Amino acid sequence: MSLWNGSIGRFPRSAAATGLAATLIQPLSGAITRRRTVRPRRTLIGVGTLLLLAYGVSTFIWCGERTPLVVAFVLFSVTAATLAWGGVRALESQQLAAAHVQRDELRMRRQNALLQSTLENIGEGLSVFDSQGRLIAWNFRFCELLDLPADLAVGATLRDILMHQATRGDFGGDDPEAEVARRLDLFYRDVPTTKERFSPPGRTLQIRRRAMPNGAVISIYSDVTEIKASERRLIEARSEAEAANRAKGDFLANMSHELRTPLNAIIGFSEVISNELFGPINNEKYLEYIRDIHTSSLHLLSIINDVLDMSKIEAGKVELSKEIVQIQSVIGEVMRMVHERARSRDIELTALLPDEDVEIWADERSMKQIFLNLLSNAIKFSKDGGQIYVRIVADQPDVAVFEIEDHGIGMSEEEQERALQPFGQAKPATTRNYGGTGLGLPITKGLVEAHGGTLTIDSRAGDGTSVRIVLPRQRTSEKFRYL
Repeated sequence: MSLWNGSIGRFPRSAAATGLAATLIQPLSGAITRRRTVRPRRTLIGVGTLLLLAYGVSTFIWCGERTPLVVAFVLFSVTAATLAWGGVRALESQQLAAAHVQRDELRMRRQNALLQSTLENIGEGLSVFDSQGRLIAWNFRFCELLDLPADLAVGATLRDILMHQATRGDFGGDDPEAEVARRLDLFYRDVPTTKERFSPPGRTLQIRRRAMPNGAVISIYSDVTEIKASERRLIEARSEAEAANRAKGDFLANMSHELRTPLNAIIGFSEVISNELFGPINNEKYLEYIRDIHTSSLHLLSIINDVLDMSKIEAGKVELSKEIVQIQSVIGEVMRMVHERARSRDIELTALLPDEDVEIWADERSMKQIFLNLLSNAIKFSKDGGQIYVRIVADQPDVAVFEIEDHGIGMSEEEQERALQPFGQAKPATTRNYGGTGLGLPITKGLVEAHGGTLTIDSRAGDGTSVRIVLPRQRTSEKFRYL
């Protein structure tokens, strides 16, 4: 790590990372560390003066006599040697100080080069204006994004750059002087801030400004043209998808009458003919075909109803007429509806319900459809001679919890996710072996959620399936639209 700034403190566990970095390296500093240089000139001058005075005095005085020549020579030699040694030491100290200064200057140049290289390669434009409006730091990306001449930034002021942009028409057709004055007034007051603006080359720039402790303002310029274009494409795609979904819903709503009217006629006439209300049919083959027509028409009408219900759920247009519903009554009626189907495969239906009535605020028709879909699936995927349990496992003041459990083929987690998707089947061979459109569970889940409840599945392949429904019991309104 060569450089960092205070923003590293916003990252998780940054305190430890910052402390570690601080022990390894020192942050970039704009000032050279000055070393205290020893200058022994005064000391040498003082020592030399004393020795010369001693030499001069000793030349004339030696216990009242002239100083011997040997003593004078010794004093002179000591003085000369001391001065020579002091001069060499002073020269060495000066050379050492010069070497330290040169090394500090070289380190500063390297740090400045690293800082500038970092600014040039961050991929975003950067500018720093001091408190006097002078541009003191910037990179080439700043000039590129604002479409400024490279030589304009050298020695430029904030007013110069704003005037260049205003004259060029970046800020509209207003008076350049007035616009520049207004922006100069806001520049140092409107911080921190994040804004977007369009540049002349057609770019969309995001500008983030923050104040610095010394009164300067740092600005970061990012080119978000592609991001904005992607957002627009996503919004357009979403609008198109919503329009297509509305068109699908409108089509199904309009076609439901056209589809159901002829089907109801086919079902009614085939039922009349199969019951031979207007006389016997001599050919048994015709009677068999009529019964097939009746059965197929009922199946097709069921599919149409499921598709329409799924379309309403996906469009968020499920209308519920809520009232007080006794769940025991609903479950009993649904069990009577599927009893013959279960008896034909020797499947036992068991209802484990409390003696007291369990009432919820719900749409009765939807409740019947929920339990009918779940019991039909349980019978369909159970083994012959199996058992199915319907029970209320929790009767609380605010919610009611129901479970439908079977011991049939079961599903894996992946198969459960697929079964809850519209037109999904737990296994590829399910449609071929058991039939169905794959809409039963998605419709049931949608109706439960329309009531503000939840549906969960607990199942294992080969061990059966348990479906749990949690429904709120509180009263909301007579009419409820799930959006």
